[in-house]
Amino acid sequence: MRTIQIATTPEEIDRCFLVMSQLRPLLIEEEFFERIKTQQAEGFQLAFLENESAIVSVAGFRIQNMLSSGKTFYVDDLVTDSAARSQGHGEAMLQWLIALAREAGCHTFSLDSGTQRQDAHAFYLRQRLRITSFHFSVGL
Repeated sequence: MRTIQIATTPEEIDRCFLVMSQLRPLLIEEEFFERIKTQQAEGFQLAFLENESAIVSVAGFRIQNMLSSGKTFYVDDLVTDSAARSQGHGEAMLQWLIALAREAGCHTFSLDSGTQRQDAHAFYLRQRLRITSFHFSVGL
């Protein structure tokens, strides 16, 4: 049975690391909790989907107000354990996030996805998300 909840305790946050590190391989396990706590102070939340006592999907998100889109539910991170893909966990997490965004009165639901993540793009398009802009950045 799948359950989705917000990680609030140090133990819950730490349990999310193994799945999150599949999306963010440069993360350091010993720094993960403190980084999440810092982001939580800025409005970030970490959700996890547990199936049969194992965390199989993780999402980091925040709600922000933007001139371009109004009240926006922005997903920073969304990943399903590579061993648990194509079992409906990612779809369940995404639909849960969208429902949460509606519940919060958001006007827009958005996320960015690296250009190399073509399987993820196919998944998002199947879920009726559309490509609405390009994201540009430069390292500083």
